Amino acid sequence: MGCGRWTSEDWSGYSARHVASKATTADIYTNTAKGVISDALDPKNVKMRESRDSADNPESAAIIVALDVTGSMSPVLDKMARVGLPALMEGIYGRKPVENPQVMFMGVGDVTCDKFPLQVSQFESDIRIAEQLTQLYLEQGGGGNDSESYTLPWYFAAMHTSIDCFEKRNKKGYLFTIGDENIPDVLKAEEIGRALGYTPEQRVYTAEELYKMVSRKYHVFHLMVEQGNHYKYNGDAVKKSWMDVIGQNAIPLDDHSKLGEVIISLIQVKEGADKKTVVDSWDGSTALTVKRAVDGLTPDEKAMTAGVIVL
Repeated sequence: MGCGRWTSEDWSGYSARHVASKATTADIYTNTAKGVISDALDPKNVKMRESRDSADNPESAAIIVALDVTGSMSPVLDKMARVGLPALMEGIYGRKPVENPQVMFMGVGDVTCDKFPLQVSQFESDIRIAEQLTQLYLEQGGGGNDSESYTLPWYFAAMHTSIDCFEKRNKKGYLFTIGDENIPDVLKAEEIGRALGYTPEQRVYTAEELYKMVSRKYHVFHLMVEQGNHYKYNGDAVKKSWMDVIGQNAIPLDDHSKLGEVIISLIQVKEGADKKTVVDSWDGSTALTVKRAVDGLTPDEKAMTAGVIVL
């Protein structure tokens, strides 16, 4: 998948019909009111999601954005649909940290209790990104176990995606999870079975094992939503749980309305851009949020060796 190109004109038309005119988050994510998951997003129906080169996108770059769809994250989901997605796509096309972005959205819940703990779109490059984002079912649930199933996207990306940027050019894609709770310590085989419809032979995967698996072909980040209810009261524990597993790639997000700008900036720095230059390219409060996000990040060694300049 991933033909076509994102245009501001296509977004303006889609937003006017399906986003800007809607009063509530549930009005945008229409499957929520129906209480069903879209068959197209159900991972039980998916053997492999593919990000492929095409005439429109000859050097595709796979980007996964996995959104916590439990109750406390509704403001993030609303902002993502209204301003985050256009900021992300238009920023990538304008700043070109990668060529030919192909974006997949995921919805992440709690596999121990939610009805649909994982949802997965196709990799898309045009307005179909928005169409699939707004098909997500918002669980509005989550358990009382201090974590959501943020490692399910890691398992899916490692085992059920095939991406040309890595397979043809040995260039990793990007995977961002976004949420306000701890990383779960383990992912059990029966939990994978509940979400994906089959049970792997390995009975338990630790978070460290899954991170190693997915990092083979993706740069993996988690954006810790500091405005989320759980983080507000348990921030130190949340930060420690993520840093113990992914270190500098545990990213503070102090303003969820700047999610698109932060993702772009993380890709820019990872691809070799100077951090100060990246920060200074943004205005006002956006620059402050970006500065905190990229402060501890180091570029990818391959990008630095190649002399990549981004901006």
